[in-house]
Amino acid sequence: MHDDLPPLDALRAFEAAARHLSFTRAAEELFVTQSAVSKQVIALESALETRLFERKTRALLLTDAGERLQRAVDAAFSELRAARADLRGAGEPIVTLTTTQAFASFWLIPRLDDFRRRHPGVDIRISADTRVVDLERGRFDCAVRYLRDRHAPAGAVRLFGDTVLPVISPGCLAKSGRPLAKPSDLAHHVLLAYEDDEQRRPWLSWAVWLEMAGLPRLRPAGSVAFNQYASAIRAAVDSQGVALATLGLVAELLREGKLLAPLPQRFSTPRSYYLLLPEQARPNPALEPFRLWLAEQAGAAVDVP
Repeated sequence: MHDDLPPLDALRAFEAAARHLSFTRAAEELFVTQSAVSKQVIALESALETRLFERKTRALLLTDAGERLQRAVDAAFSELRAARADLRGAGEPIVTLTTTQAFASFWLIPRLDDFRRRHPGVDIRISADTRVVDLERGRFDCAVRYLRDRHAPAGAVRLFGDTVLPVISPGCLAKSGRPLAKPSDLAHHVLLAYEDDEQRRPWLSWAVWLEMAGLPRLRPAGSVAFNQYASAIRAAVDSQGVALATLGLVAELLREGKLLAPLPQRFSTPRSYYLLLPEQARPNPALEPFRLWLAEQAGAAVDVP
């Protein structure tokens, strides 16, 4: 029955808080107070009889239940947006894209203003999801995925390769009072670890990076582990420690000075970001300018000193 469903406002507050891992940022996005977001989430946890977040002193983390609900809410909201777009009429140009949360948050969204300035009549719909999707079924116009080059399907457009490097915020570096000029200096810093249970990205493991840097036995001052790459990067921006980042995704944060890359050691990954298009594309005149714009932006996303 519909009475069993949580209130939509509570789900919206949860979705924003889960995406930002911050009640404050969620409140800014929703134009409400931080207290209002917190109360909505607490009410949702009470209704579901489970904790959705772990509230640390300086960090907000999703529980296992919170991650499951986030995936479900993201999928449901994507379906609602798709239905809304369909009801608005096929005459309005819309491009629907599915990609990872990290690519959407750190690479695509900071650049979207440029696309909107050039193509003000085209709406963009983004679904942040790592699940495999069938582009031929027509729900999405295109996808951006992080693939091994040998696994890229025919017709895929390679956007850019990637490099792994440690990053730290200026505030964290100043707060620590310790240098970070060589890999051995990491012993004096907290390492923010991305734990990939399925070992799909071992190059984002500190153990692997430290071994490649010749320091397999280095012991850091502390560590915080995350099961989502985007969470580790947000924690680095929030001055919680040093994270391993992929350069292609954090280039804008480096340019803006929100993160620093003080170490010269950088290692290439075996994967690249690819734009995937359906083999039998539906006629969508808005897709071609979006494809060309993505390729242009990827070509301009050069290395950052």
